[in-house]
Amino acid sequence: MIRPESWLAGTFLIGTLALWAGRLRTAKVLLTTALLALITIGIFPLGLILIAPLEARHPPSPALQEIAGIIVLGGGEEADRWAASGEIALNEAGERFLAGIALAHRFPDAPLLFTGGAPRLIGAGPATRSLAETIFQAGGIAPERILIEDRARNTAENASLTLELLESLDSATPNSDAPWILVTSAFHMPRAMASFEAAGWTTLTPWPTDFRGGVFRARIGWHLARNLDELNLATKEWLGILAYRLTGRAL
Repeated sequence: MIRPESWLAGTFLIGTLALWAGRLRTAKVLLTTALLALITIGIFPLGLILIAPLEARHPPSPALQEIAGIIVLGGGEEADRWAASGEIALNEAGERFLAGIALAHRFPDAPLLFTGGAPRLIGAGPATRSLAETIFQAGGIAPERILIEDRARNTAENASLTLELLESLDSATPNSDAPWILVTSAFHMPRAMASFEAAGWTTLTPWPTDFRGGVFRARIGWHLARNLDELNLATKEWLGILAYRLTGRAL
């Protein structure tokens, strides 16, 4: 219910019910408000305004020398589609995998770790593990270099369970001299970095990818579906940052 589209749908619904109940004044206010909001969102890319400061927090392609390993956050995979078709399935955030594979080829001795897989309470983990392994191996990464953490349901668990996995394997610690590279979408990087730091990571270098921003003026026009999707995304991320700070899951 935090998504703007849910508020729009709810306003239209309540306005329609008020209309049928004979509450004409209330119906006019609600339906007019919802219609004006819908038109505004359809014409103006409001999500870009909210996404821009998130994506500007960490510059792309920072200078790298020696690294301890590469961490790719989940979210770019479509495990359900892969399970149904048997074909690799990625979504808009699939650049996370591409960036991770490119870094793994650039640093051939570094382990490549994927974390994610259970955004729902049940069912997604095993399929996501297999899909992530398949994507990395299709990208030319040797199986022995691949590490998978498939229990995390959110960004905070990405951070804590990844640390737990590495400690159980006696791998390079998050406080080693060489940094671990964190790969995720640029808009998500501020919350991801804050979550990993709260979990105890100190030598971490952000590698943002999947940039969603653009020039505001160039995007003015009727693009309702895209604008609404971006606004939903930006709203979710900012509320996520606020919630994580209030609950101590991010610094």
